[in-house]
Parts: sequence; C-alpha cells; structure tokens
Amino acid sequence: MPTSPITEAVPLSLCAREPHVPADRLVAEMVPPPRFDSVRFETYVPDPNQPSQTEAVKVLGDFAAGLGTAHPAGGGKRRWFARKAAAAPAGPRGVYLDGGYGVGKTHLLASLWHATPADPSLKAFGTFVELTNLVGALGFQQTVRTLSGHRLLCIDEFELDDPGDTVLVSTLLGRLVDAGVALAATSNTLPGKLGEGRFAAADFLREIQGLSAHFRPLRIDGEDYRHRGLPEAPPPYSDEQVTKAAYATKDASLDDFPNLLEHLAKVHPSRYGAMTDGLRAVCLTDVRPVPDQSTALRLVVLADRLYDREVPVLASGLPFDKLFSDEMLNGGYRKKYFRAISRLTALARDAKALVAQ
Repeated sequence: MPTSPITEAVPLSLCAREPHVPADRLVAEMVPPPRFDSVRFETYVPDPNQPSQTEAVKVLGDFAAGLGTAHPAGGGKRRWFARKAAAAPAGPRGVYLDGGYGVGKTHLLASLWHATPADPSLKAFGTFVELTNLVGALGFQQTVRTLSGHRLLCIDEFELDDPGDTVLVSTLLGRLVDAGVALAATSNTLPGKLGEGRFAAADFLREIQGLSAHFRPLRIDGEDYRHRGLPEAPPPYSDEQVTKAAYATKDASLDDFPNLLEHLAKVHPSRYGAMTDGLRAVCLTDVRPVPDQSTALRLVVLADRLYDREVPVLASGLPFDKLFSDEMLNGGYRKKYFRAISRLTALARDAKALVAQ
C-alpha cells in the first residue's frame, strides 16, 4: 500500500507581521501574561537559604487581603454604594519588590494580582513599558480616568533609566494614589549590586519622590532561579538545524536575525506582543551582536513578550550572552540588557526539544 508523503510545515515569519492593536486591547490585556496566569502564592517555592523570600509571601498575602475593603476614594460610581464600608487599613497602600534577576518577583507580583479580592476588570497588571505605551495610546487624562476605578495596579520591571518616562509614570501614579488605587511594583538590582542593602529601593523611591510614603520596600534576596540547579544554556545550533526544526514545528517562525532587527524598527513596541500571537516557537539564523542602542532596546521588548508567552527561541550564530557590547552592558540601560540575556537564555534552553524531534 503506498504511503502518503510527509508534509512539512511552512514556517511563519515575524518579518511579515505588522499587526494593528486598538487601544481597548491594550487595556483588556493588562493582566498577568500566560507564563504567570496560573501562579499563586502557594506555587512559589522559597529558597530555604533565603528567609526574605518566605517573608515576602506572608507580607504580600496580608497586603492582598487588606485590599478587600472598600475603595478608599469611593472608586467612582461603581463603588458609590460602598462609601460607608469599613475604612481601608492604615499604612502604605503600595509595595515595592526589590531584588535581583530570577528571584521570583514577577511570580509574586502576579500572585498578588490573583489573590486580591476584586473582579479582574478592577485589577491591572503590566510592565513599565506597557504602561507608558498605554499612556501613549489613550493620552494621560484618559489613562487616569480608565485606571482610577481600579483596586490594584501592578507594574512589573519599573524602569529607572529614562527620566522622562519615569516622571510621566510617577505623575500618573500620584493621580491614581489620590484616587485610592493600591500599587505594587518590581524592579531589578544588578548582579554586581546585590548585597548593598536597599540600593535599588533607594533609587526607586528617589525617582518617585512624592510617592515614597505610599510604598513599603520589600527586599527579596536569592540567586536567579533559572540557573538554580539547571544546566547551562545550550550553545547555538547550525543554520541547517534551526531551519530543519522550523519546518518540522507547527506554528514556528523562521527569520534571519539581522532582518528581524530591521523589521522591529517598523513596528511600535506596543505591538510586539500581538506580533507573536499564535507562535509556538521562534527560530533565528545568524544571531550576531546588536549594532546600536535603539535596536537593542527594541530587542529587549521583544524578548520580554516572548518570555511572557513562553515561546522557545532556537538560534544559530552567537550565543545570547554576546548580543550586547561591553559598552551597552556597562551603560545606563544595563538592567534591561541583563534581563534580556537571562530571559533569552531560558527560552533557548526550552528550545532544545525542537532539535531532538
């Protein structure tokens, strides 16, 4: 009996995608990303050698429980009836998670979002970059009106390297605090700065000057869990291996890395998430050092979106820790670059199975 020929999948291409994302989708998608959709405080595994991790779970659990009271400022017409409810607990209405890469801050921030007793439409979760993109899409005043009725706003990866954006978001947070919105944020301490007490927390609180009284800094010590007991990231594969895997994997994309970097300049970073919709793997050939800072910052955003969506990245060329020059890694955006290296390394490790199939 004749057998049917094996049909290979035709890879998709990120370079062929220029999605349009309406502003209302930006608001609706302000929830924990797929990678953190099912996380809870109970699924966080503290390092037994780092008591601050266990303490963080307890503090955040209590903070979430405290948000079950009435919206302090009334919260607009949706909570007008609750004005005589019990007063909100005294003390800071915000927490800032201060720690290095991979200690589980995003896991804890998403767990806080899930644990807060409020309808999902009254809670918002997004990265600092996504929040600035929202302001760009809606305008400042409309963003204030949209978020003022929320019970909680979680901001992951609060950035301190762009003074303009930091002042913009700080002003926005001041308006939201006045409206009674509780805040939670994370940022990163560089690996070389660990052990210097509240270095990152001091930076954060200085940048948001008037809001410092609303935040309780919460230090989370530990090493990057992505390297805790795990093998080193696999070395890059050959062009032939990457191409073969792309054709053998359903809903995989295949792009030449330099071409992808050029394409990213044509798509606003707020649309990078939509650009990855439906992808099960990203395959890249000819990975090489990123040529300039603007390109590097766009790549950081794409790496974040791929990591959020747990999309494996299979690549040929140079390993991901060679993407950024020493000058970049020692410059003002170094935190973003170290984060991108850490996340792309984790996704490269996830991609090993694509070659084995």
